[in-house]
Formats: sequence, C-alpha cells, structure tokens
Amino acid sequence: MKTIDVCLSPELMHLYPVYDKTVVVVDILRATSCMVTAFANGVESITPFANLEECLKMKLKGYVTAGERDGKKVDGFDKGNSPFEYTDDQVRGLKVAFTTTNGTQAIEKSRGAKEIIIGSFLNLNSVAKYLLLSDHNVLVVCAGWKGKVNLEDTLFAGALVDKLKDYLGPDCDAPLAAQHLYNIARHDMVGFLSASSHVKRLNKLNIHDDMKFCLTIDQFNVLPRLKNGELRLR
Repeated sequence: MKTIDVCLSPELMHLYPVYDKTVVVVDILRATSCMVTAFANGVESITPFANLEECLKMKLKGYVTAGERDGKKVDGFDKGNSPFEYTDDQVRGLKVAFTTTNGTQAIEKSRGAKEIIIGSFLNLNSVAKYLLLSDHNVLVVCAGWKGKVNLEDTLFAGALVDKLKDYLGPDCDAPLAAQHLYNIARHDMVGFLSASSHVKRLNKLNIHDDMKFCLTIDQFNVLPRLKNGELRLR
C-alpha cells in the first residue's frame, strides 16, 4: 500500500526525504488558494519565488507580479494574495510571478521531490483523484506561518488523508492527528478556525471574505503542477 505523510511545518522538511514522493504543498490562507483560483480563471503559468526582489524583477520580463508579506500586498507589485484578485477574465493568459510569506517558501523547500502539486480545499477532489492514480508515496507539506504550525493547513491535510484512507496508509502519526482534527472541524470549519492565529491576523487587516472562500470544498477542477520551475496545469 502507498503511504501518505504530513509535514506540519516547512521547518521540519529535513526529516522527510522527498526524492521519491509526490509533494502536495498547501497554504490555505491564502497562497495555494490563490494559485488554484488563478488557474481556474485561465492564468497561463505561475512562477513561485521565495525571494521578494527576484520576483519583482520578473516585471521586466512581462510578468504580472504578485507579492505578499505578513498578509499585506507589497508595494510595487501588481497583485497581492487575495483569491478575489484572480477571479475574472482579466487574468486569462497571464504569466504571474508570485511570492508570499509562507506558501512560496514551502514550495522552495519541497524542490527535489519526484513531483510537486498545489493543493487547497478549492481543488481537494482533484488532488485526491490524482494521488489515487499516482504510483508515488505522498507528503503533504503545510506552509504554516513563519515556521510555526497552523490549523487551516493541517485541516486540509486531514481532509486529504480522510479521503484517501482506504488506499494510502499513514506513514507516521502526523496524518492520523490531522485526520482526527479534520473530523472534529469538518461540519463548521469557519467556526472552528475563528480563534486561529492567522484568521485573527486577517481579521485585523479587514480581510473576512477570503477565509470563507478559501474553505469552500471542490470549487474548481484544476491541478497545478510544478515543472521546470513554473506551475502549470498538468
């Protein structure tokens, strides 16, 4: 039986060999939710950057630049990190250079994996179907917040483990913990997360609608995949 594991923070990546695994990077609030939304609305590609300055330089190459730090859009960038910035026809066909506080850092730390795909609640079923048909063991990498564990990414990991429980076995206790947490929260994830650190952070920035949208399950049928340094639909 194939296995599934969960890395609760990118700071723990040194514990997880990834060369033979499909890595699912998840940053529910909000980077991977933005990426999935962008592809669902026709973006051609997204190139993730860990470094802010390197990302901004892509504007000179004709890319639309998206930058966020500490939940706020970075000055000089075209877009920030709200999925509602990627929901209309204006993004169709664009190439986007993207950098965020946590999500693109998690992608960077996952390089070297057999393959990297992008997960969110918005495309949960697409991710599960792909992993079900894949030949590789799975590692879910939760972006967290600046190296610390967060609830929303852990809930996604638990939802994915729960969907695949009859086909992929847990590699350690982290998948089981995430699954139990999801089963507690699944009927009211918005309420469950109301006291979480990142939701409080977004509320202080008057960002309320993003959270509800990012917790919507199976809004889109897309699966971004990293290839040659850029994300595209497989």
